[in-house]
Amino acid sequence: MSGPLLYACAGLGLLIIGSWALVLRAHLIRKVLAINVMGSGAFLLLVGAGAMGTGPVDPVPQAMVITGIVVAISATALALALVLRIAYVTGKPALPEDRERDLMDEEGE
Repeated sequence: MSGPLLYACAGLGLLIIGSWALVLRAHLIRKVLAINVMGSGAFLLLVGAGAMGTGPVDPVPQAMVITGIVVAISATALALALVLRIAYVTGKPALPEDRERDLMDEEGE
C-alpha cells in the first residue's frame, strides 16, 4: 500500500468515525471534537489526493490544508465559547432535544 493511499484510507476512516460521533453523541464538547476529527480526516484526504500520481506533489492541496487548519482552530475556539455559554445558561453542555433523546435511551436500557 502506497503512502498517499494510506493517507486517503486513514482520512476516510476519520471522516466515518467523526460523523458517527457527531450523530450519536449528545454532549456538545464531544460534538465539537467529532467535527475536529472529521476535519482532520478531510485534511488527510486532501493530502493523499494531492500526492497521488507519478509526477511531483501538488502544492495546492497542501496550501489548502494549512489554511484549513487555521480556520479549524478558530472555528473550534468559537464553538467552545458557544458551548460554554450554553452550559452557563442551561446548566448542562447539551441541547434540550439531545438531553431528551439521552433520557429515552437510558430508559430503554
